[in-house]
Amino acid sequence: MSEATKSVFARRALTANGWENNVLIRVDASGRIASVTPETIEESDAYTVDALLPAQSNLHSHTFQRAMAGLSETRSPAGRDSFWTWREVMYRFLDILDPEDIEAIAAFAFVEMLESGYSSVAEFHYLHHQPGGATYAKLGELSERIAAAASATGIGLTILPVAYMQGGVDGRALAGGQLRFGNKLDRYVRLAEEAKKAAASVSPDAGFGVAPHSIRAVNERDLKALEQHFPGVPFHIHIAEQIPELQEVESAYGQRSMSWLLDHLPVAERWCLIHSTHMNEDETLRVAASGAVVGLCPITEANLGDGIFNGVQYLNAGGRFGTGSDSNIRIAPSEELRQLEYSQRLRDVSRVTLSRDGKSCGRTLFDAALLGGAQALGRASGSLEAGKWADMIALDVDNAAVLGLAGDRLLDGWIFAGDRDAVSDVWSAGRHVVREGRHRDRAAIFKSYKARLASILERV
Repeated sequence: MSEATKSVFARRALTANGWENNVLIRVDASGRIASVTPETIEESDAYTVDALLPAQSNLHSHTFQRAMAGLSETRSPAGRDSFWTWREVMYRFLDILDPEDIEAIAAFAFVEMLESGYSSVAEFHYLHHQPGGATYAKLGELSERIAAAASATGIGLTILPVAYMQGGVDGRALAGGQLRFGNKLDRYVRLAEEAKKAAASVSPDAGFGVAPHSIRAVNERDLKALEQHFPGVPFHIHIAEQIPELQEVESAYGQRSMSWLLDHLPVAERWCLIHSTHMNEDETLRVAASGAVVGLCPITEANLGDGIFNGVQYLNAGGRFGTGSDSNIRIAPSEELRQLEYSQRLRDVSRVTLSRDGKSCGRTLFDAALLGGAQALGRASGSLEAGKWADMIALDVDNAAVLGLAGDRLLDGWIFAGDRDAVSDVWSAGRHVVREGRHRDRAAIFKSYKARLASILERV
């Protein structure tokens, strides 16, 4: 937050107590909310907005894939495309990226996240080494590039260095594009410490966690070693995303992947289970009871043909979730929530399927994503109350999607009829990074991204 703006006055705000009028929010020097005072008078030095909300956290992102948009929508010669054919395109793409490419792509993706209404991101960072698998002179070179992009844009970063140790459940060696991911346990521990240092250099609100890629990529021994070596930090894993994945795990371990994980690891509040698209009823109830967060990425899951999450039963059981932008083919938190609800409507031939506790559908989804995202990042955010990071967004009440709407209907309008152009301002830990819909450094960051992308496309 600039020196001239230490408080925000909102004519309407969604606080921890619900919708309130004429709210003054003071932000302390660290970027945390110092006080929330409703029914007050606008101060001359306060930045004034019409509608203020807590900002969501993006709990799952692979920023380098932002530059792949438009490169994987041609049918393969085999005639039937899937996640697995897309993955081969992705592997070929990442093999041409250098550190400058990765930093420029990440910075632009972070700008788009902020402009769309995310204030923070968990970067599921698995691109570690040079093409072919040789390490950089600095083991944490690419983690430092992600940190530099976060620092340049002001987004709240939780970096999740990914552990990727084998090519499949059978323990086969890594090959092709996977070589840029790979580490044995001891080297991964060293790399993770470098990533943690890189995050600490960004800002006081930056965080660190651990991300074993999947049951396919990390065996039981190493999963347990990671869980024990890194206590008390966010622990994220891809799980139950694809039917062939379930079949591979069941063939090797005699159980479906989610059931195996729940039976063999202490899945609890610090865990984020990414996708969880294919869970049966028992697994759905067990995950909901565990206190873990399910990380949903409905736009990417639709793009990759993953399947439809069991949302109705999961929310009925009190399950927690947040959303992420994953492949970053489209970055828009409101649209992630819309896609989630619409997938349930299409499957069940019904409407307003995820509304709970007498709240509108948009309010239910928004509240859940706020809490789940903050939990998944280990970030003190998700509500406008004293002590939380000042992660906030303002909506443009003159935007056509929300025009004339108030209260929960404002959220419903944004989520079901709006877009990221309804977001006028964004603060991340008090840093006022988006004004009038544009990031403070968009022009320079886009210029760099455009130049790097042109070079990348010549090499694809």
